[in-house]
Amino acid sequence: HFKLTYQYREYHFTQEQLEHSKPKNSKVNLFRIYSSDNLLGLILTLHISFAMSARKTALFLRMVFNVHISGQTVLNYAQAAAHYCHQFNLKNKGPIDDISAGDETYIKIKAKHHYVWFFVSVEKRTITAYHISDNRGTQPAVVAMLEARRTADEKQQLIFITDANPSYPAGMHFINNEYESDIENKLKHIKVIGLENLDEDSTEYRSFKQIIERLNRTFKQHHRPSAGFNTLDGAITLTTLFVTHYNFLRPHMALKYKVPVHIPELHEYNTIQEKWLKILSLAA
Repeated sequence: HFKLTYQYREYHFTQEQLEHSKPKNSKVNLFRIYSSDNLLGLILTLHISFAMSARKTALFLRMVFNVHISGQTVLNYAQAAAHYCHQFNLKNKGPIDDISAGDETYIKIKAKHHYVWFFVSVEKRTITAYHISDNRGTQPAVVAMLEARRTADEKQQLIFITDANPSYPAGMHFINNEYESDIENKLKHIKVIGLENLDEDSTEYRSFKQIIERLNRTFKQHHRPSAGFNTLDGAITLTTLFVTHYNFLRPHMALKYKVPVHIPELHEYNTIQEKWLKILSLAA
């Protein structure tokens, strides 16, 4: 009387397709620039930590410190710094919590929508994955989830909390079949749907989903002054440096005004520009 139907999807992603987005190596050598190290740290502090646009950063330096540089120079220094900070982010993010929240937020590159995929540990508040794509499909979701779980313990049971985007369960299906041999340690997915708690999962895990929503709002405050990006690499540069700022430099109220990831070498410095310079020296 009834006919049972279902859909079966099989994904064949190559290793190149699953590479994490990363900044290009800049032609600018940060260790041979004409500007002083203190100016480089100050540029990163104003442009990234205090979310000033490149032009406003250059204007601030000219009118307050009588330092004459162009907005393009600010962008060049940022791109060069992002190359080192990306390596630093991946190397020092540390272990992740059992529960992580993920979401994607849109940005504009050449007036077209692109998407930034974030995953964050709900207790440590560490950004564990960041990836930029031109779509909200399964492939970028897989890239973000693979990076989010990279530093997890082998026996750790991970729970990923997301919205109802079908790319997440499809991506987890791919990961569980391709990368997991132990059934007990496969990724578990929980959907928090809509704005109201209309099911048990949404009621129980709503607070975790709100963490990633607040992260998205914080990120928008940092990329909004740019008024969109002209290149994909410009978006990757800003996102990479934002993650460095968020994980290692930005005090978090939920952590009693401590940073999510503690780097002992940064404790001896009191100013943000000095900490930026130390991060670059550790990453080089």
